[in-house]
Amino acid sequence: MSHHRRGLRRLLNDDDLAADIEADWATANISPERRAMLELAAKLTLVPGEVTKSDVDQLRKVGFSDRDILDIVEVTAYYAYVNRIADGLGVGLEAWIAEES
Repeated sequence: MSHHRRGLRRLLNDDDLAADIEADWATANISPERRAMLELAAKLTLVPGEVTKSDVDQLRKVGFSDRDILDIVEVTAYYAYVNRIADGLGVGLEAWIAEES
């Protein structure tokens, strides 16, 4: 189990929901707000050039403020950046992060 997975479980305080999100967030029983957030994060990660104003408008439609949207985009971009740096340098998990199943 990665440290990100443990963080998700701790944040949600719902192991079943965390497992559902990890298995396939697109089919998980999540709120419209979380779904919209994850849709944008996935699109920004996988096909960033395809993100449009309508994607941002969808976040506003479900209640996110412009500041919230900035935070979502910045966190998504930061994780992409850090993961690419680590992958590009062949950096593995730190020894103190136990792999759990």
